[in-house]
Amino acid sequence: MYKFVFILLLNFLFIVTSSCSEDSIAPEIAALEAKTMMNLEYGSDLHQKYDIYLPQNRTKDTKVLILIHGGGWAAGDKSEMDAFKDFIKSQLPGIAVVNMNYRLADDNNPPYPMQIDDINLVVSQLRNKAQEFQISTDIGFIGASAGAHLSLLWSYAHDTKKQVKMVCSIVGPTNLLDEAYINTPNEELRILLDQFGNDPEVLEEVSPLYQVTATSPPTLLFYGAQDPLIPNSQGISLRDRLMELNVEHEFTLYPNGGHGWVGLDLLDTTIKLKAFIQEHL
Repeated sequence: MYKFVFILLLNFLFIVTSSCSEDSIAPEIAALEAKTMMNLEYGSDLHQKYDIYLPQNRTKDTKVLILIHGGGWAAGDKSEMDAFKDFIKSQLPGIAVVNMNYRLADDNNPPYPMQIDDINLVVSQLRNKAQEFQISTDIGFIGASAGAHLSLLWSYAHDTKKQVKMVCSIVGPTNLLDEAYINTPNEELRILLDQFGNDPEVLEEVSPLYQVTATSPPTLLFYGAQDPLIPNSQGISLRDRLMELNVEHEFTLYPNGGHGWVGLDLLDTTIKLKAFIQEHL
């Protein structure tokens, strides 16, 4: 919901690891050059833009990772996910990366369904441009905080074409009907949650916990036990539901982590994230 310390620190990991992990590709065998396109429009709103990073030697089998930033559904920008983008480009150079903005909620525009509609538009445009971009229609998601909530919700409830092969939630809300949320004394948090209203049917509809099914994609979950915004029940309940449905998943709860983490915990996150992407995307 807010910017994360660990996202900024991924820049450090990128510098440390990139020197020993980049695969060199001889220019003479490069079928296509790497290409970056910034601020491609997918709608008329100022925020309806995304950046795409297409790798060298891509083909119609090149998978796509979509990054979705946090900010409490009402703030934030795709630039906050640049460290993830750099990490993926370094550690997984054969994957295309899409870093998207979406319309931000305000008093007249609630997050749902507006932001899910924006993900629909981006995925649809990528599918329509797959031949032009030379990419696959297979996609994965990495979301942070509110962006993790949106990533999970779209992957579980709105992926009608079954394009999502994996989704990663980093401190994402999963259950807006959680008593820890309904009864929270935190006024700032209450304002964020109230953006979805108080209709229990709507809150269930926008909660990934209630939308996950036995056919949902492999799911990677990271949470901090000391997070002031995301109760431990948010990650644990989704983990238990994934286990019950026999959906492939991995769950990590860092005992000292808050709404982000540093040091060895951060290193652990990057190692697990890379391995999960390699296995499923």
